[in-house]
Amino acid sequence: MEITYASPSYLDLAASSSSAASSSSAMPHANRPVKVIPLQHPATSSSPLDQSFLSDAFNKRIEILKRMTWFEWIEMVLPCFRWIRTYNYREYLQVDLMAGITVGVMLVPQAMSYAKLAGLQPIYGLYSGFVPIFVYTIFGSSRQLAIGPVALVSLLVSNVLSGIADSSSDLYTELAILLALMVGVLECIMGLLRLGWLIRFISHAVISGFTTASAIVIALSQAKYFLGYDVVRSSKIVPLIKSIISGADEFSWPPFVMGSITLAILLVMKHLGKTRKYLRFLRAAGPLTAVVLGTTFVKIYKPSSISLVGDIPQGLPGFSIPKSFGHVKSLIPTAMLITGVAILESVGIAKALAAKNGYELDSNQELFGLGVANILGSFFSAYPTTGSFSRSAVNHESGAKTGLSGLITGIIMGCALLFLTPLFEYIPQCALAAIVISAVMGLVDYDEAIFLWSVDKKDFLLWTITSVTTLFLGIEIGVLVGVGVSLAFVIHESANPHIAILGRLPGTTVYRNIRQYPEAYTYHGIVIVRVDAPIYFANISYIKDRLREYEVDVDKSTRRGPEVERIYFVILEMSPVTYIDSSAVQALKDLHQEYKSRDIQMAISNPNREVLLTLSKSDVVELIGKEWYFVRVHDAVQVCLQHVQSLKESSKTADTADPSPNDKPSIFQRLLKNRGEEDTSITEIESGNKKPTDSRDTDPQLEPLLSRKP
Repeated sequence: MEITYASPSYLDLAASSSSAASSSSAMPHANRPVKVIPLQHPATSSSPLDQSFLSDAFNKRIEILKRMTWFEWIEMVLPCFRWIRTYNYREYLQVDLMAGITVGVMLVPQAMSYAKLAGLQPIYGLYSGFVPIFVYTIFGSSRQLAIGPVALVSLLVSNVLSGIADSSSDLYTELAILLALMVGVLECIMGLLRLGWLIRFISHAVISGFTTASAIVIALSQAKYFLGYDVVRSSKIVPLIKSIISGADEFSWPPFVMGSITLAILLVMKHLGKTRKYLRFLRAAGPLTAVVLGTTFVKIYKPSSISLVGDIPQGLPGFSIPKSFGHVKSLIPTAMLITGVAILESVGIAKALAAKNGYELDSNQELFGLGVANILGSFFSAYPTTGSFSRSAVNHESGAKTGLSGLITGIIMGCALLFLTPLFEYIPQCALAAIVISAVMGLVDYDEAIFLWSVDKKDFLLWTITSVTTLFLGIEIGVLVGVGVSLAFVIHESANPHIAILGRLPGTTVYRNIRQYPEAYTYHGIVIVRVDAPIYFANISYIKDRLREYEVDVDKSTRRGPEVERIYFVILEMSPVTYIDSSAVQALKDLHQEYKSRDIQMAISNPNREVLLTLSKSDVVELIGKEWYFVRVHDAVQVCLQHVQSLKESSKTADTADPSPNDKPSIFQRLLKNRGEEDTSITEIESGNKKPTDSRDTDPQLEPLLSRKP
């Protein structure tokens, strides 16, 4: 590690000027020092930073694994072991039982409803709410997340498979099960490779806009069970509305009245369950109530105009290997989309519930648990499953403490498959449709749109673009457009970073953005610029353009110090710069040469170790000069202002001698000439007054820009 000081150029200058001043009695203070903090320049050889990022991360991971105990290894492979070995039966058993029963009662009718939404027979919804729950309880890390069929994933399954096969065919069912296997494999791969961070690039506005539009499409797709006639299956709003209007002459009153009454009951029970704590059981009991009332009505009156679910096979699902692997290629985009939705919905809910219940959750372990649940579920006739927002909320509100509540829910689903399927035959389809509509109505997030409009118009635009494209162009295109626009915003922000001109706050040595702090002042001949982003190939051109503008377009009303006609020093404050690439290094070299041709010196303040090492390896440190790298902006201003003061004095001498234009000295030659006849106090330099002021009269809180030699 080599230690150099930021002021050797001035010390050399002082030594040279002192020899030149030996014959002149007018320069008694020409060699006074500038006080700065030393800057450490890292050596370019045998540095731990020479290791690549991937190898460094890999080595850290290996070290963590080596330090793990046997218990920690078991907990990593089987997260359920964390709560099993610390289970408190007296405190947890009763609440886990109640939560599991509540969610199970809610899941049975919802599972059949979502299966119908996916274009499958209701029995496959029950299968999807059975095996995956047990698997997730073992391999999942969340203790409150309730997984199973959900409305959004069901709509995605229906949307893609309806274009490949007829919903009544065996191929359609086989493809839905194959899709569960593919989604599970993708989730496991992302979990094992720790790639969950990729989803961070999807804006919350995109998610909100997408779910809002999808909820509207889902609700319209269920209208056929209310209206009593078929409606075209589509994920676009225009074909759905056209189909609803064109079939109006086939409208049937009985299913509409029954469906509307069922929906009203569900909404009232949900509202009461949310607003009154002592009635919160109504929220979970709503779907079961709708099914019981609808089935009772059909059993008594036997209306011929209301369609029923029909025969449902009795018994647990058998083991079978997914088929139709020839369609894997066409299912990959949908599998990736479902995986993304599962990550956004499940991991987000799981993290929120973990924070509320006081335990940590690994998002990558969560992905792996969801993946294993889908893979093993596909061997027992399940279609893609993920965490449900509504059921997870009910599970949490019911007091669930551990994964035992999930086991209880799975047992209830098994009992329904073994004993209750004969009763499900008489469930009205309009009742199941009402359950779906009441569930997705909470996804219409218009409050978020209002909030975004008042807070950030750009995010509101993103929300609008995503929701509109999803409604009119379909779910896949809507997601792609939303994510694309979101990434475009990220790229635009990255390529056009915030750059600020800094000024000194009065009475301090702190430098801040002059737009944010109008009272801050700058100095003649010096521009202080802060780049608030990494510098790389995408934004270096923008940064160079801004630097050229700041060099010319400066506000002289707030400037102090010795008055000079133009800019002689550009100080780059690089503390916010976390990374710099080869393109930016080359641009800095070009910028230095450009400044040098115009007699401007570049100075760099407070670069971090990685950035400084990159600059050192690329010889930029030597090119600019080690003496022009500083710990603080204030150090750089001290040195630069001393030079400006010398230039001011030397220009006076040059004006007196009236040299010819061809003999005009450069900045560095002028710095070696006379430095002034008298010592300059902090007040004079800050104000630009010609009359010297005794430093004893200045504010004692001000740190002098030029330290007086004792």
